[in-house]
Amino acid sequence: MILVHGFGCDQHMWRYVMPAFLNEFTVIRYDLTGSGRSDLSAYDRDKYATLEGHATDLLEICDALGVQEAVVVGHSVSAMIAVLAANREPSRFSSLIMVSPSPSYLNDGDYVGGFEREEIDELLEYLDLNFLGWSKKMAAPIMGHPDNLVLTEELTANFCRNDPDIAKHFGRVTFMSDHRADVMLVKHPVLVLQCQDDIIAPLSIGQWLDHNLQHSQLVVMEATGHCPHLSAPDETIAAMRIFLTATQLALAKQ
Repeated sequence: MILVHGFGCDQHMWRYVMPAFLNEFTVIRYDLTGSGRSDLSAYDRDKYATLEGHATDLLEICDALGVQEAVVVGHSVSAMIAVLAANREPSRFSSLIMVSPSPSYLNDGDYVGGFEREEIDELLEYLDLNFLGWSKKMAAPIMGHPDNLVLTEELTANFCRNDPDIAKHFGRVTFMSDHRADVMLVKHPVLVLQCQDDIIAPLSIGQWLDHNLQHSQLVVMEATGHCPHLSAPDETIAAMRIFLTATQLALAKQ
């Protein structure tokens, strides 16, 4: 099982989920290049001008460790990193679990991504002009638990620890990406975990993914916000277990 964190975070965000699966899986987690304790000098703006650069890193980790048929769990933007990697080398993965994912953040006709272009432009302009201010302002609504200051402060601290220039670049790549066409090519079983009141990935995203993925299960959680692996780990783990058990049984019957 490979756990991949989202924008502005690091592998420590999985600390509540990871122990639940150690008896069944070899669990791998890592920091995306440019995040956490990764080698910041390795962040190449050309390579990471799209999410394909991060998908390459994921595949190189799999290659180095001899990974085949892994369950890859991607939070937020890393759900799309997992999609790109799985489409390029399908045998590396057995299934995908998407936690609060979004293939595109922009509204486009009947597709409701949650943001108009003007809103994305304003968000990115604020990120460029005042990274620390953006981090402190956005952490609370992204976490979605105003009554839990500990979680909000942790997310704020994660954002603020990032290199501002890298975070600005990665933020632009994240929010301007559109991977709807890539989603439609995924052949693996996929679990989509959708939260209530998620300002980054509204319910319409989960419904779109469930309709356009070839083999999907959508679970709309009781959890609120964008980070259920932190705010509601027990519910997250339970949904993952149900999906993994069903997937394993389906494979055993083939």
